[in-house]
Amino acid sequence: MNIKLAGKNNLSHKIARSNLRAISSVVNKYWNKLWKREAPHIFLVIITTITAAIMALPLFYVVYRSLYAGKDRWMRLLDTRIPMLLTNTLSLTLVVTFFAVIIGVLLAFLVERCDLPGKKWWQWLLALPLVVPPYVGAVTYIIVMGPRGWLYKWLGESPFNIYSFWGVAFVLTMFTYPYVFLITSSAIKKMNANYENAARSLGLSTSKILFKVSLPLLRPAIGAGAILVALYVLSDFGAIAMLRYTTFTSAIYYQMGSYDNLSATVLSMVFIILTVGILYLESKTKGKQKFVQLSSSFKQVDTLELKWLKIPGLIFVFSVFSLSFLVPITVLLYWARQGIMAGALDSRFWLYALNSIKVSSIAAIASMILSLPIVYLKSRYPSLYTTVIDKLSYSGYSLPGVIVALGIIFIFNQYIKWLYGSYILISIAYIVRFLPQALQSGESSLSLVSPRIDEGARSLGYSSWKVLFKVILPLIAPGVLAGGALVFVSSLKELPATLILRPPGFDTLAVRVWVDAGESLYHMAAPASLFLILVSLIPLKWMLNKY
Repeated sequence: MNIKLAGKNNLSHKIARSNLRAISSVVNKYWNKLWKREAPHIFLVIITTITAAIMALPLFYVVYRSLYAGKDRWMRLLDTRIPMLLTNTLSLTLVVTFFAVIIGVLLAFLVERCDLPGKKWWQWLLALPLVVPPYVGAVTYIIVMGPRGWLYKWLGESPFNIYSFWGVAFVLTMFTYPYVFLITSSAIKKMNANYENAARSLGLSTSKILFKVSLPLLRPAIGAGAILVALYVLSDFGAIAMLRYTTFTSAIYYQMGSYDNLSATVLSMVFIILTVGILYLESKTKGKQKFVQLSSSFKQVDTLELKWLKIPGLIFVFSVFSLSFLVPITVLLYWARQGIMAGALDSRFWLYALNSIKVSSIAAIASMILSLPIVYLKSRYPSLYTTVIDKLSYSGYSLPGVIVALGIIFIFNQYIKWLYGSYILISIAYIVRFLPQALQSGESSLSLVSPRIDEGARSLGYSSWKVLFKVILPLIAPGVLAGGALVFVSSLKELPATLILRPPGFDTLAVRVWVDAGESLYHMAAPASLFLILVSLIPLKWMLNKY
C-alpha cells in the first residue's frame, strides 16, 4: 500500500514539474518577445517597475479619489468655482506664454544673430532670472510696487497695481522668459546658413527670409520653450498666492487648508485634464514640425548689422534684464543688509538651511540612484514596456507640488501611517516632482556612450545589472551628478509641497521666505532668498554649457 502511494506521489510530482516547465517555457517565450533585443536582468525590471509605480501613484490616487467625490460635490464645483478657475488659469497661462515667447525670441535673435555690443555677456546675464524663484520675485515687486511700496514713497502713489491680473502676468513673464530665450538661442546656433543663402539667391529680402525661412526652422524650439512656460504657469503656486490671484493650484491648496480634501481632488482632476489637454495639443502641433539639417553641409549663419536699431536693441535688452534680475537683486540686497544687521543669520536661519539641505540631498541622491535603471533600460532595451515605464516616471513633472502632496497625503495617511508626519514625505514629493530632471540629464549622457561597450561587457559574462554599475555608470557619472544638482536646487526652491507636507516645527528656507514675506518681515525673508539664488547658480552653469 505504501509503495502504491509513493508511486502515485512520484507521478504527481513529475506531472507538476512537467507543468511548471511548460509554463516557464511559455513565460520565457513571451518575455523574450517583449524585448527587441535580449531580455534585461529581472532585478533591473523590478526596480524600474517599482520606481515608475511610486512616481505615478499620487496621480492615480488623486484621480481615483476624485471619482468617488460624489455627484453633488462635482456639480456644485462645476456650477460655481471651476468656471472661474478655468478662466483665471487659462487666461493667465496664455498671456504669460505669449509675452514670454515674444521677449525670449527677440532677445535670442538680438544676442545670437545681430551685432549687439557685449553679446557674450548678454548670453549669460539674460539667463540669470532663472535662478530667482518667482515667489521671491513676487516679494521684491510687492516691496517696490505695493500699495505702500518704494514707488508710493517716491511718487506719492502706486502707478501700477501689483495685486492684479496684469501684475501677476508681469512677474511670471519676467521669470519665465529665459526658458524660451535659452532654447531658441540654442536652435539659432545650430541653424544652417545654406537655407537662408538659397532663399536670398531666389530674390527674397531679409524680412521675408526671416518670416519664411528662419522662423519656421525655429518653430519647434519656440514651441518647446512655450510649453515649458505654460506648464510652469499652470503649476505655479508661490507667486500667484503672494499676489492674491486665484488659479487651480492656489484653490487646491486653500481647499486642503479647509480640510475639504475631496473637493481638492475634484479640482485636481480638472487641472490634470487641463494639463493633459495642453500636452496633447502640443504633441499634435509638434508632430507636424519636422525639419532636418544636414551636418555635412553645415555653415554658421551670418551676423546681421543692427545699424540705427543698435541703441533701441540695447535699451530693450537692458530693460528686460533690469526688470527681471537687477531690480529683484537690488531689493534683496537692501533688505538682506537690514536683516543681517538685525541678526537674521541666527541659529534658526542655519537650522532652516540645514533642513533644506537635508531633504533636498535625500531627494537628489535618491533621484540619481533611481534614474539610472530607467535610463539604461529605456536606452538599451527599447520596448513597449520601457516606453510605459518612461511615461509613468515623467508623470510627476507635469503636476504642481500641491497635487503631488495631496496624493502623498492620501496614500501615507491610509496605508503607510508610520511614515506620515515625517520629513521623509517631503523628500518623496521632491523625487516625484523632479526625478525627470535626473532622467533627462542621464539620457543625454548615455546617448554619447556606444552600445558596443555594453555588448563587449556582456560577452565577458556581465549581466545587464553589472554592466550598468561597473561599466556605464563611471562613463556617465558627470551627467548623473549634473542631474542630481538640478534636483537638489529645484528641491531647495519647492514651496507648496513643503508647506503641505512639513511636520510641525520643520521649516525650510523656502517656507520661511513665504511666512516672513507674508508677515511683511522682508528683512528676515531677504537673506534666505539670496541663499536660494546663490545656490541656484550651480545648475544654471550646467544649463548654459548644455545650450
